[in-house]
Amino acid sequence: MTTPHTVAVLGLGRMGNALATRLTARGHDVIGWTRSGKNPAAHRTTGDPNDAVTEADLVLLSLFDGPACRQVLDTVRDSLRPDTIVLNTSTIAPAEAAELALQTGPSYIHAPVLGSVPAATAGTLHILTAATRNTFDRARPVLETLGTPLRVDDARTAAALKLIANNSLAGAVLALRDSLRQADALGLPRNQALDILELGRLGALVAPKRPLLTGEPATTPAQFTIGALTKDMNLLAAASNTPLRSAAGLAHTPTDPEADIATAATAPAAPDTVLAPLHAYIRTHATGDPAHLHDAFLPTAHIEGIRDGAFVSWSLEEYRTLFPGHPAPDEPARTRRIDTLDVHGTVATATMTLSHGTDTFTDIFLLVRTDNGWRIANKAYHQNP
Repeated sequence: MTTPHTVAVLGLGRMGNALATRLTARGHDVIGWTRSGKNPAAHRTTGDPNDAVTEADLVLLSLFDGPACRQVLDTVRDSLRPDTIVLNTSTIAPAEAAELALQTGPSYIHAPVLGSVPAATAGTLHILTAATRNTFDRARPVLETLGTPLRVDDARTAAALKLIANNSLAGAVLALRDSLRQADALGLPRNQALDILELGRLGALVAPKRPLLTGEPATTPAQFTIGALTKDMNLLAAASNTPLRSAAGLAHTPTDPEADIATAATAPAAPDTVLAPLHAYIRTHATGDPAHLHDAFLPTAHIEGIRDGAFVSWSLEEYRTLFPGHPAPDEPARTRRIDTLDVHGTVATATMTLSHGTDTFTDIFLLVRTDNGWRIANKAYHQNP
């Protein structure tokens, strides 16, 4: 490194502290500040962010979300010199990143990072970098101390790409959770299942998280938390106007949001009480006995879909008449599979695939929790061609 910088690191949480420590170790003059007031001792700190930025030719933000970035920048804006670089590594919404870039001007670099605390400590982060050529060249010594800069067109794109990257992490966590739950249902020993999963595509997640996945207490602080990942997935869902299974699956993980992401893979499955009405519905089809519908549906439920080219909306009593009271002749060859179940407090949604001879149906359920337990409030179905 040929050009040391005086760097103000605003935000000394897990990642901010790792970034500040790395920069200090590589010869940069670092002064840190954190909103919590809990300042690590690895570098100089101050209780006033304005004191930090007045000394700095580069201000690095490592904050939790967009509102925190706006608040901190508004606090220090009058203390920034005109040529001070603002390097924002925070994960925020694309629109928030574009707004900050517009407000701060050409010395702003939006630079969310790919990698967690170990990569920051080792200087092996991949850094999505949106900056003018001149600002990028000035910040290069800091960027290359932390990892490998990857140039992107603008701040909005950098923020969006970071959310996409974190969505893949959320998907991996949920895939691991599903695999472990299925392994438990099959009676497989946890360590044996992890041995096999570690050999596959989930190996990079399984290997470093194995103690937590086997129920051992954490010996090191979380490097990436459930709360942070859930926040990122909700940002992506809002920015893309697209519902994300990962957002729903992680948002309702019954665990401490500050816990390591590996705890999401060991969170309990949905309570059996939520599944009970779906199982009663399956029994209705398996036996042909409409009496099971009492345990499946609310009395006010409706069943709706397209039948013979026309829309139908049956009451529960009308729906009961479709069941003959005995199993279908080909019942041993028929299957029903619960595909998804998402619980949101006192309501839940579920989907199911029914293969009945040559016919395949997709059922979508809205469930509610009543004084008598969970029941299906409504069902809509689609007969697949």
